[in-house]
Amino acid sequence: MNEIERFNSGRVLPPSLPFSEGTAVGGLVFLSGQLGNVPGTLTLVEGGIEAETRQTLRNIATVLEAQGLGLDRLLRCTVMLADIAEWPAFNAVYSEFFTDLPMPARSAFGCGGLALGARVEIECMAAR
Repeated sequence: MNEIERFNSGRVLPPSLPFSEGTAVGGLVFLSGQLGNVPGTLTLVEGGIEAETRQTLRNIATVLEAQGLGLDRLLRCTVMLADIAEWPAFNAVYSEFFTDLPMPARSAFGCGGLALGARVEIECMAAR
């Protein structure tokens, strides 16, 4: 059986929160949902959906980097938007991060509320 590894670098969220940045088993890495928070704090960046999307993706990259991985290792992302009408603005920023890569598989949905009042949350799966 494969060993289950849970990790938290503390580079994105305070490590005292009741969840890890992610879990790995075998060659798969499952990231907890990430928000557009200022690293090390529970404060969202200002600027709406575009700024939050950029910071969320930077936070995902930071979590992956702590595991020796990059955005190119993402297999799948699930996107949660506080307002599905912001989908085009989200997509425009998301595309900035994957210009030279095949995009990971992705699904998205609108939801009634996200932690910290965020506009976007993204959870991902990556391959080692």
